Amino acid sequence: METKVDNSWEWKGWNISWSLSNNLIKESNTNILLIHGFGASKDHWRYNQKVFGQNFNCYAIDLLGFGKSSQPKAILEHESPKENHVRYCFDLWANQIKDFCTEIIKGPVFLVGNSIGGIVSLKAGELLETKCNSIILIDCAQRTMDDKRLKRNDILMNLFRPVLKTLVSKRIISSTLFHRAANPTTIKKILNQAYPSGNNVNDELIQILFEPSQRQNSAEAFRGFINLFDDYLATDLFQKVEAEIHMIWGENDPWESLKEAKEWKANFDKIKSLNIIKNAGHCPHDENPEETNRLILKIIQDTK
Repeated sequence: METKVDNSWEWKGWNISWSLSNNLIKESNTNILLIHGFGASKDHWRYNQKVFGQNFNCYAIDLLGFGKSSQPKAILEHESPKENHVRYCFDLWANQIKDFCTEIIKGPVFLVGNSIGGIVSLKAGELLETKCNSIILIDCAQRTMDDKRLKRNDILMNLFRPVLKTLVSKRIISSTLFHRAANPTTIKKILNQAYPSGNNVNDELIQILFEPSQRQNSAEAFRGFINLFDDYLATDLFQKVEAEIHMIWGENDPWESLKEAKEWKANFDKIKSLNIIKNAGHCPHDENPEETNRLILKIIQDTK
C-alpha cells in the first residue's frame, strides 16, 4: 500500500515542511529527494512523487521561504545581520538539503531538482559527497543575470545594472513586484509561457503556486533571490560533485536555453546524459510527467 505523509522538521529554529511517499508493504533502500524551483513547493511534484513512491522512498521538501516552510525575512549581503532574518542563497538551501538527508533520510539519496532546485541539488550533492547517488537536473537554472555572466560588450546592461541592483534591493520595490504577480490571473499567464503545450495548466496548479504567495512573509524569499547577483552557477559545481549528473530538458523551455544545456553535456564529463522532452517547457516533470517519470526511473535503475 503506497502512502503519502506530510511532516514537519525543525531546522536551525525554522519549520520545514516535507512529505514522504512510499510503499509500506515493499521496503526499499533507495531514497529520492525532489527539490522544487523558484516560487514553487513540494506540491509541484504532484504527478511524480506517488509514482516513485510505488517502489522507493520518495521525499519532497519545501525550501526555506517557500511552500509551507517558514518564511523568515530576507537580509541582503550588504545589510547588517538582524534577528529572525536570513540571507537567501544557494549555500543556505544546500545546507538545508544536506542536513535533511543526514537527519531525516539517513542514507544515500538521489537528488532531483527543477530550475533553481537544480543548483541547490548540485551544491547539496557536493556537500553530501558519497552519500549522493546521483543528481538529476530538470531544466536547471542557468542564471543569466549573474554578474559572472555579464558580457563586457553589453554596454547597455553594464550601464543599467547598478540602477537595477539598487532598485530591487529596496523592499518596497521587491514587495510591489511580487504582489502584483501573486494573483491567479498573472500566475496563469506565466504558466502558459512556462508550459508551451498547455498540458496540465489547471486550477490545481494555479492554487499550488497561489496559496503560499498569500502568507505574511511570502515576498521575502523573492526579495532575497532576485538580489542574488553573485552566487553559484551550475558550471561552478559540475566538477565538484562526486556523483554522476543527468539532465532532462523541455525542448521549448522559454527561460533556460536547450542550446546551452547541450554545451554543458559536451563540455563536462560528469554529465552522463541529456534527455529532451518534446513540446515541453520549463517544468516537464509537471507538463509531461509520464515521460519525465520514465526517464528518472531508468536513471535510478541504471545507477543502482
